[in-house]
Amino acid sequence: MKIVSLTQMREGQTGVVAAIKGGHGLARRLESLGILPGACVTKVGAQPMRGPVMLKVHRATVAVGFGMAQHILAEITD
Repeated sequence: MKIVSLTQMREGQTGVVAAIKGGHGLARRLESLGILPGACVTKVGAQPMRGPVMLKVHRATVAVGFGMAQHILAEITD
């Protein structure tokens, strides 16, 4: 399996969060959105020019900033 950051995933690709490379504050913020190691995420889309990344997590669609998405590593499942 291949592990990439969410910014490197293609639109429509699904993966399992493998790790969050960041501090405690980042981890807590992402946890409040349901993004934590073991969670299944699907990249819905991304805005151009380093804009937010749209994800589907637990039947909800959430947006995370480009910088945050770079710190989330996912193992591609499809």
